[in-house]
Amino acid sequence: MSTHLHLAVALDGAGWHPAAWREPDARPAELLTPAYWVDLVREAEAGLLDLVTLEDGLSLQSADRYRPDDRTDQVRGRLDAVQVAARVAPLTRSIGLVPTAVVTHTEPFHLSKAIATLDYVSTGRAGVRVKVGASPAEAAHLGRRRLPDVGTLAEDDAAGRAAVRELFDEAADWVEVLRRLWDSWEDDAEIRDVATGRFVDREKLHYIDFEGRHFSVKGPSITPRPPQGQPLVTALAHQQVPFELVGRSADVGFVTPTDTADARRIVGAVRSAQAAAGRAAETVHVFGDVVVFLDDDAATARARRDRLDERAGAPYESDAQVFAGTPAELADLLTDRAEAGLTGFRLRPATLPHDLRQVTTGLVPELQRRGLFRTAYEATTLRGLLGLPRPANRYATV
Repeated sequence: MSTHLHLAVALDGAGWHPAAWREPDARPAELLTPAYWVDLVREAEAGLLDLVTLEDGLSLQSADRYRPDDRTDQVRGRLDAVQVAARVAPLTRSIGLVPTAVVTHTEPFHLSKAIATLDYVSTGRAGVRVKVGASPAEAAHLGRRRLPDVGTLAEDDAAGRAAVRELFDEAADWVEVLRRLWDSWEDDAEIRDVATGRFVDREKLHYIDFEGRHFSVKGPSITPRPPQGQPLVTALAHQQVPFELVGRSADVGFVTPTDTADARRIVGAVRSAQAAAGRAAETVHVFGDVVVFLDDDAATARARRDRLDERAGAPYESDAQVFAGTPAELADLLTDRAEAGLTGFRLRPATLPHDLRQVTTGLVPELQRRGLFRTAYEATTLRGLLGLPRPANRYATV
Protein backbone atom coordinates (compact mmCIF):
# COMPACT_ATOMS: atom_id res chain seq x y z
CA MET A 1 0.00 0.00 0.00
CA SER A 2 1.20 3.52 -0.77
CA THR A 3 2.45 5.52 2.20
CA HIS A 4 -0.16 8.20 1.62
CA LEU A 5 -3.71 7.79 0.40
CA HIS A 6 -5.28 10.31 -1.94
CA LEU A 7 -8.65 11.79 -1.00
CA ALA A 8 -11.28 13.55 -3.06
CA VAL A 9 -14.82 14.64 -2.32
CA ALA A 10 -17.70 14.70 -4.78
CA LEU A 11 -19.88 17.76 -4.29
CA ASP A 12 -23.48 17.71 -5.44
CA GLY A 13 -26.28 20.03 -4.33
CA ALA A 14 -27.02 19.77 -0.62
CA GLY A 15 -25.42 16.32 -0.43
CA TRP A 16 -25.94 12.90 -1.97
CA HIS A 17 -28.94 11.90 0.11
CA PRO A 18 -32.13 13.23 -1.53
CA ALA A 19 -33.42 14.63 1.76
CA ALA A 20 -30.15 16.38 2.62
CA TRP A 21 -31.53 19.81 1.74
CA ARG A 22 -33.97 19.55 4.66
CA GLU A 23 -31.27 19.15 7.31
CA PRO A 24 -30.98 21.95 9.92
CA ASP A 25 -27.51 23.03 8.77
CA ALA A 26 -28.27 22.80 5.03
CA ARG A 27 -28.37 25.96 2.92
CA PRO A 28 -30.99 25.21 0.26
CA ALA A 29 -31.62 28.91 -0.47
CA GLU A 30 -27.93 29.31 -1.38
CA LEU A 31 -27.37 26.36 -3.73
CA LEU A 32 -27.20 28.69 -6.72
CA THR A 33 -24.86 31.22 -5.11
CA PRO A 34 -21.07 31.46 -5.49
CA ALA A 35 -20.57 31.74 -1.72
CA TYR A 36 -22.05 28.29 -1.13
CA TRP A 37 -19.58 26.54 -3.43
CA VAL A 38 -16.64 28.64 -2.31
CA ASP A 39 -17.34 27.68 1.31
CA LEU A 40 -17.53 23.96 0.50
CA VAL A 41 -14.34 23.89 -1.54
CA ARG A 42 -12.47 25.94 1.05
CA GLU A 43 -13.57 23.43 3.69
CA ALA A 44 -12.22 20.60 1.54
CA GLU A 45 -8.99 22.53 1.07
CA ALA A 46 -8.69 23.07 4.83
CA GLY A 47 -8.68 19.28 5.07
CA LEU A 48 -5.75 19.10 2.59
CA LEU A 49 -7.80 16.99 0.13
CA ASP A 50 -6.39 16.35 -3.33
CA LEU A 51 -9.40 17.48 -5.30
CA VAL A 52 -13.12 18.09 -5.46
CA THR A 53 -15.38 16.96 -8.28
CA LEU A 54 -18.45 18.99 -9.19
CA GLU A 55 -21.45 17.09 -10.51
CA ASP A 56 -23.29 18.23 -13.64
CA GLY A 57 -25.73 17.01 -16.27
CA LEU A 58 -27.80 18.14 -19.23
CA SER A 59 -31.16 17.32 -17.71
CA LEU A 60 -32.77 17.86 -14.33
CA GLN A 61 -31.67 15.58 -11.51
CA SER A 62 -33.83 12.49 -11.23
CA ALA A 63 -34.26 9.52 -8.94
CA ASP A 64 -34.21 7.41 -12.13
CA ARG A 65 -30.82 7.14 -13.81
CA TYR A 66 -32.23 7.05 -17.34
CA ARG A 67 -35.32 9.24 -17.38
CA PRO A 68 -36.76 12.31 -15.64
CA ASP A 69 -39.12 12.06 -12.70
CA ASP A 70 -41.76 14.52 -11.55
CA ARG A 71 -40.67 14.80 -7.92
CA THR A 72 -40.84 18.19 -6.28
CA ASP A 73 -39.49 17.18 -2.86
CA GLN A 74 -35.84 16.86 -3.91
CA VAL A 75 -33.22 19.28 -5.20
CA ARG A 76 -33.71 20.05 -8.86
CA GLY A 77 -31.65 22.52 -10.88
CA ARG A 78 -27.93 23.25 -10.78
CA LEU A 79 -25.24 25.62 -12.01
CA ASP A 80 -22.75 24.81 -14.76
CA ALA A 81 -19.89 22.91 -13.14
CA VAL A 82 -17.09 24.40 -15.24
CA GLN A 83 -18.20 27.92 -14.48
CA VAL A 84 -18.56 27.15 -10.77
CA ALA A 85 -14.99 25.83 -10.76
CA ALA A 86 -13.78 28.98 -12.51
CA ARG A 87 -15.50 31.11 -9.86
CA VAL A 88 -14.01 29.10 -7.00
CA ALA A 89 -10.49 28.87 -8.46
CA PRO A 90 -9.17 32.36 -7.58
CA LEU A 91 -10.46 31.99 -4.01
CA THR A 92 -8.56 28.75 -3.31
CA ARG A 93 -4.86 27.98 -3.49
CA SER A 94 -4.01 24.30 -3.51
CA ILE A 95 -6.94 21.93 -4.07
CA GLY A 96 -7.73 20.43 -7.47
CA LEU A 97 -10.95 21.46 -9.24
CA VAL A 98 -12.58 18.81 -11.45
CA PRO A 99 -15.94 19.75 -13.00
CA THR A 100 -18.07 17.23 -14.86
CA ALA A 101 -18.65 17.46 -18.62
CA VAL A 102 -21.23 15.38 -20.52
CA VAL A 103 -19.06 14.42 -23.46
CA THR A 104 -21.83 12.76 -25.44
CA HIS A 105 -23.37 16.15 -26.24
CA THR A 106 -20.44 18.56 -25.87
CA GLU A 107 -17.89 19.43 -28.53
CA PRO A 108 -14.33 18.63 -27.42
CA PHE A 109 -13.00 21.87 -28.94
CA HIS A 110 -15.24 23.93 -26.65
CA LEU A 111 -14.36 21.96 -23.52
CA SER A 112 -10.64 21.85 -24.29
CA LYS A 113 -10.65 25.64 -24.25
CA ALA A 114 -12.80 25.84 -21.10
CA ILE A 115 -10.65 23.40 -19.10
CA ALA A 116 -7.42 24.99 -20.35
CA THR A 117 -8.78 28.34 -19.19
CA LEU A 118 -9.67 26.81 -15.80
CA ASP A 119 -6.09 25.54 -15.55
CA TYR A 120 -4.84 29.08 -16.09
CA VAL A 121 -7.34 30.60 -13.66
CA SER A 122 -6.42 28.04 -10.98
CA THR A 123 -2.67 28.16 -11.78
CA GLY A 124 -2.48 24.47 -12.59
CA ARG A 125 -5.22 22.79 -10.57
CA ALA A 126 -7.79 21.88 -13.24
CA GLY A 127 -9.23 18.62 -14.41
CA VAL A 128 -12.38 17.27 -16.00
CA ARG A 129 -14.63 14.30 -15.26
CA VAL A 130 -15.85 12.91 -18.56
CA LYS A 131 -19.42 11.66 -18.32
CA VAL A 132 -21.26 9.64 -20.93
CA GLY A 133 -24.86 10.78 -21.39
CA ALA A 134 -26.95 7.70 -22.12
CA SER A 135 -30.31 9.29 -21.33
CA PRO A 136 -32.77 9.92 -24.20
CA ALA A 137 -34.08 12.85 -22.13
CA GLU A 138 -30.68 14.57 -22.32
CA ALA A 139 -30.48 13.91 -26.04
CA ALA A 140 -33.94 15.46 -26.49
CA HIS A 141 -32.76 18.66 -24.82
CA LEU A 142 -30.11 19.07 -27.49
CA GLY A 143 -32.23 17.81 -30.39
CA ARG A 144 -29.22 16.76 -32.46
CA ARG A 145 -29.25 12.97 -32.10
CA ARG A 146 -31.37 10.06 -30.90
CA LEU A 147 -30.13 7.57 -28.33
CA PRO A 148 -31.46 4.09 -27.55
CA ASP A 149 -33.09 3.77 -24.14
CA VAL A 150 -30.22 1.82 -22.56
CA GLY A 151 -32.12 1.63 -19.29
CA THR A 152 -34.73 -0.67 -20.83
CA LEU A 153 -32.26 -3.10 -22.40
CA ALA A 154 -31.27 -6.33 -20.68
CA GLU A 155 -27.61 -6.81 -19.79
CA ASP A 156 -27.33 -9.70 -22.23
CA ASP A 157 -29.00 -7.72 -25.03
CA ALA A 158 -26.55 -7.48 -27.93
CA ALA A 159 -28.04 -4.18 -29.07
CA GLY A 160 -27.64 -2.77 -25.57
CA ARG A 161 -24.02 -3.84 -25.37
CA ALA A 162 -23.31 -2.33 -28.78
CA ALA A 163 -24.99 0.95 -27.79
CA VAL A 164 -22.91 1.21 -24.61
CA ARG A 165 -19.72 0.37 -26.50
CA GLU A 166 -20.49 3.06 -29.09
CA LEU A 167 -21.02 5.72 -26.43
CA PHE A 168 -17.76 4.92 -24.66
CA ASP A 169 -15.77 4.69 -27.89
CA GLU A 170 -17.05 8.18 -28.65
CA ALA A 171 -15.91 9.30 -25.18
CA ALA A 172 -12.42 7.89 -25.82
CA ASP A 173 -12.22 9.85 -29.09
CA TRP A 174 -13.44 12.95 -27.23
CA VAL A 175 -10.59 12.65 -24.73
CA GLU A 176 -8.06 12.07 -27.51
CA VAL A 177 -9.18 15.27 -29.27
CA LEU A 178 -9.01 17.12 -25.96
CA ARG A 179 -5.46 15.98 -25.27
CA ARG A 180 -4.25 16.76 -28.78
CA LEU A 181 -5.72 20.26 -28.60
CA TRP A 182 -3.98 20.90 -25.28
CA ASP A 183 -0.71 19.94 -26.99
CA SER A 184 -1.38 21.94 -30.16
CA TRP A 185 0.61 24.87 -28.75
CA GLU A 186 4.17 24.11 -27.73
CA ASP A 187 5.15 25.45 -24.33
CA ASP A 188 7.32 28.22 -25.79
CA ALA A 189 5.06 29.13 -28.71
CA GLU A 190 4.44 32.59 -27.24
CA ILE A 191 7.48 34.81 -27.81
CA ARG A 192 6.01 38.14 -26.60
CA ASP A 193 9.01 40.08 -27.88
CA VAL A 194 8.08 43.76 -28.00
CA ALA A 195 11.37 44.75 -29.65
CA THR A 196 10.88 42.51 -32.69
CA GLY A 197 7.09 42.69 -32.70
CA ARG A 198 6.77 38.89 -32.59
CA PHE A 199 4.14 37.62 -30.15
CA VAL A 200 3.87 34.02 -31.29
CA ASP A 201 5.99 31.54 -33.20
CA ARG A 202 3.56 30.11 -35.73
CA GLU A 203 5.84 27.13 -36.32
CA LYS A 204 5.07 26.00 -32.77
CA LEU A 205 1.30 25.88 -33.29
CA HIS A 206 0.16 22.55 -34.72
CA TYR A 207 -2.80 21.20 -36.61
CA ILE A 208 -4.04 18.10 -34.79
CA ASP A 209 -5.86 16.76 -37.89
CA PHE A 210 -7.98 14.30 -35.91
CA GLU A 211 -10.21 12.16 -38.10
CA GLY A 212 -12.38 9.54 -36.41
CA ARG A 213 -15.86 8.06 -36.49
CA HIS A 214 -17.23 10.71 -34.16
CA PHE A 215 -15.11 13.82 -34.64
CA SER A 216 -13.15 15.62 -37.33
CA VAL A 217 -11.10 18.38 -35.74
CA LYS A 218 -8.30 20.28 -37.44
CA GLY A 219 -7.00 22.51 -34.64
CA PRO A 220 -4.94 24.12 -33.31
CA SER A 221 -6.60 25.32 -30.12
CA ILE A 222 -7.04 29.03 -29.63
CA THR A 223 -5.80 28.73 -26.02
CA PRO A 224 -2.06 28.20 -25.35
CA ARG A 225 -0.94 24.97 -23.67
CA PRO A 226 -2.27 24.84 -20.09
CA PRO A 227 0.08 25.24 -17.09
CA GLN A 228 -0.10 21.49 -16.34
CA GLY A 229 0.47 20.64 -19.99
CA GLN A 230 -2.39 18.18 -19.68
CA PRO A 231 -5.08 18.93 -17.06
CA LEU A 232 -6.35 15.85 -15.25
CA VAL A 233 -8.81 13.57 -17.09
CA THR A 234 -11.05 11.45 -14.85
CA ALA A 235 -14.01 9.12 -15.37
CA LEU A 236 -16.50 7.16 -13.27
CA ALA A 237 -16.63 3.47 -14.19
CA HIS A 238 -18.97 0.69 -13.07
CA GLN A 239 -18.34 -2.14 -15.53
CA GLN A 240 -15.95 -3.51 -18.14
CA VAL A 241 -16.49 -1.04 -20.99
CA PRO A 242 -16.05 2.02 -18.74
CA PHE A 243 -13.03 0.30 -17.09
CA GLU A 244 -11.51 0.19 -20.57
CA LEU A 245 -12.13 3.94 -20.98
CA VAL A 246 -10.24 4.57 -17.73
CA GLY A 247 -7.34 2.33 -18.75
CA ARG A 248 -7.17 3.82 -22.23
CA SER A 249 -7.82 7.49 -21.66
CA ALA A 250 -7.92 8.68 -18.02
CA ASP A 251 -5.47 9.76 -15.33
CA VAL A 252 -7.91 8.82 -12.55
CA GLY A 253 -10.79 6.35 -12.52
CA PHE A 254 -13.53 6.50 -9.91
CA VAL A 255 -14.93 3.02 -9.25
CA THR A 256 -17.60 1.54 -6.99
CA PRO A 257 -16.48 -1.72 -5.33
CA THR A 258 -18.84 -3.45 -2.91
CA ASP A 259 -16.10 -5.03 -0.80
CA THR A 260 -12.35 -5.63 -0.78
CA ALA A 261 -12.49 -8.64 -3.11
CA ASP A 262 -14.53 -6.60 -5.58
CA ALA A 263 -12.01 -3.76 -5.30
CA ARG A 264 -9.21 -6.17 -6.17
CA ARG A 265 -11.16 -7.45 -9.19
CA ILE A 266 -11.89 -3.93 -10.45
CA VAL A 267 -8.31 -2.74 -10.03
CA GLY A 268 -7.20 -5.80 -12.01
CA ALA A 269 -9.65 -4.99 -14.80
CA VAL A 270 -8.44 -1.40 -15.02
CA ARG A 271 -4.78 -2.46 -15.02
CA SER A 272 -5.45 -4.98 -17.78
CA ALA A 273 -7.18 -2.30 -19.85
CA GLN A 274 -4.29 0.06 -19.19
CA ALA A 275 -1.77 -2.51 -20.41
CA ALA A 276 -3.88 -3.29 -23.49
CA ALA A 277 -3.79 0.41 -24.35
CA GLY A 278 0.01 0.48 -24.08
CA ARG A 279 -0.03 2.54 -20.89
CA ALA A 280 1.32 -0.02 -18.41
CA ALA A 281 4.25 2.22 -17.50
CA GLU A 282 2.02 5.22 -16.74
CA THR A 283 0.41 6.05 -13.40
CA VAL A 284 -3.36 5.69 -13.57
CA HIS A 285 -4.99 6.19 -10.19
CA VAL A 286 -8.02 4.14 -9.19
CA PHE A 287 -10.15 5.79 -6.50
CA GLY A 288 -12.95 3.95 -4.71
CA ASP A 289 -16.22 5.87 -4.28
CA VAL A 290 -18.04 5.74 -0.93
CA VAL A 291 -21.15 7.63 0.19
CA VAL A 292 -20.54 8.66 3.79
CA PHE A 293 -22.72 9.39 6.82
CA LEU A 294 -20.19 10.30 9.50
CA ASP A 295 -20.63 11.14 13.17
CA ASP A 296 -18.56 10.87 16.34
CA ASP A 297 -20.78 7.95 17.36
CA ALA A 298 -21.70 5.16 14.91
CA ALA A 299 -25.23 4.83 16.28
CA THR A 300 -25.78 8.54 15.67
CA ALA A 301 -24.64 8.21 12.07
CA ARG A 302 -26.96 5.25 11.45
CA ALA A 303 -29.87 7.01 13.14
CA ARG A 304 -29.29 10.08 10.97
CA ARG A 305 -29.36 7.95 7.85
CA ASP A 306 -32.61 6.30 9.02
CA ARG A 307 -34.16 9.69 9.73
CA LEU A 308 -33.21 10.98 6.28
CA ASP A 309 -34.57 7.80 4.66
CA GLU A 310 -37.87 8.25 6.49
CA ARG A 311 -38.07 11.85 5.36
CA ALA A 312 -37.34 10.84 1.76
CA GLY A 313 -39.94 8.06 1.87
CA ALA A 314 -37.55 5.26 0.87
CA PRO A 315 -34.19 3.77 1.89
CA TYR A 316 -31.29 5.52 0.18
CA GLU A 317 -29.59 3.44 -2.50
CA SER A 318 -26.50 4.32 -4.52
CA ASP A 319 -24.23 2.96 -7.22
CA ALA A 320 -21.46 3.21 -4.60
CA GLN A 321 -21.15 1.61 -1.18
CA VAL A 322 -23.00 3.53 1.54
CA PHE A 323 -21.13 3.83 4.84
CA ALA A 324 -22.59 5.05 8.13
CA GLY A 325 -20.25 5.18 11.11
CA THR A 326 -17.37 7.05 12.69
CA PRO A 327 -14.33 8.58 10.97
CA ALA A 328 -12.13 5.95 12.62
CA GLU A 329 -14.30 3.13 11.28
CA LEU A 330 -14.17 4.70 7.82
CA ALA A 331 -10.37 4.91 8.10
CA ASP A 332 -10.34 1.16 8.79
CA LEU A 333 -12.42 0.51 5.67
CA LEU A 334 -10.24 2.73 3.45
CA THR A 335 -7.07 1.12 4.75
CA ASP A 336 -8.45 -2.32 3.95
CA ARG A 337 -9.52 -1.28 0.43
CA ALA A 338 -6.13 0.28 -0.23
CA GLU A 339 -4.58 -3.12 0.35
CA ALA A 340 -6.59 -4.30 -2.66
CA GLY A 341 -4.79 -1.79 -4.89
CA LEU A 342 -6.95 1.33 -4.71
CA THR A 343 -4.70 4.39 -4.62
CA GLY A 344 -7.28 6.79 -3.23
CA PHE A 345 -10.92 7.41 -2.47
CA ARG A 346 -13.63 9.80 -3.59
CA LEU A 347 -16.03 10.38 -0.73
CA ARG A 348 -19.58 11.50 -1.41
CA PRO A 349 -20.90 13.43 1.62
CA ALA A 350 -24.49 12.37 2.29
CA THR A 351 -25.30 15.82 3.66
CA LEU A 352 -23.55 19.15 3.30
CA PRO A 353 -21.84 20.66 5.13
CA HIS A 354 -22.05 18.10 7.98
CA ASP A 355 -20.41 15.07 6.38
CA LEU A 356 -17.80 17.16 4.59
CA ARG A 357 -16.73 18.63 7.93
CA GLN A 358 -16.60 15.14 9.41
CA VAL A 359 -14.18 14.23 6.62
CA THR A 360 -11.94 17.26 7.15
CA THR A 361 -12.01 17.37 10.96
CA GLY A 362 -12.48 13.68 11.77
CA LEU A 363 -11.26 11.37 9.00
CA VAL A 364 -8.25 13.41 7.91
CA PRO A 365 -6.74 13.70 11.43
CA GLU A 366 -7.35 9.97 11.95
CA LEU A 367 -5.51 9.10 8.72
CA GLN A 368 -2.73 11.50 9.66
CA ARG A 369 -2.32 9.77 13.04
CA ARG A 370 -1.88 6.52 11.12
CA GLY A 371 0.70 8.10 8.80
CA LEU A 372 -1.58 7.62 5.78
CA PHE A 373 -2.32 11.20 4.75
CA ARG A 374 -0.37 14.39 4.14
CA THR A 375 0.02 17.04 6.82
CA ALA A 376 0.56 19.88 4.33
CA TYR A 377 0.18 20.49 0.61
CA GLU A 378 3.49 19.57 -1.00
CA ALA A 379 2.83 20.50 -4.63
CA THR A 380 1.40 23.49 -6.46
CA THR A 381 -0.45 21.65 -9.23
CA LEU A 382 -3.08 18.93 -9.24
CA ARG A 383 -0.81 16.61 -11.21
CA GLY A 384 1.86 17.26 -8.61
CA LEU A 385 -0.48 16.37 -5.74
CA LEU A 386 -1.20 13.04 -7.42
CA GLY A 387 2.41 12.31 -8.26
CA LEU A 388 1.82 12.64 -11.99
CA PRO A 389 4.53 14.17 -14.21
CA ARG A 390 3.92 17.10 -16.51
CA PRO A 391 3.70 15.35 -19.91
CA ALA A 392 5.97 16.21 -22.79
CA ASN A 393 4.24 17.86 -25.74
CA ARG A 394 3.60 15.25 -28.44
CA TYR A 395 4.19 17.79 -31.24
CA ALA A 396 7.40 19.39 -29.96
CA THR A 397 10.66 18.39 -31.59
CA VAL A 398 13.48 17.64 -29.17
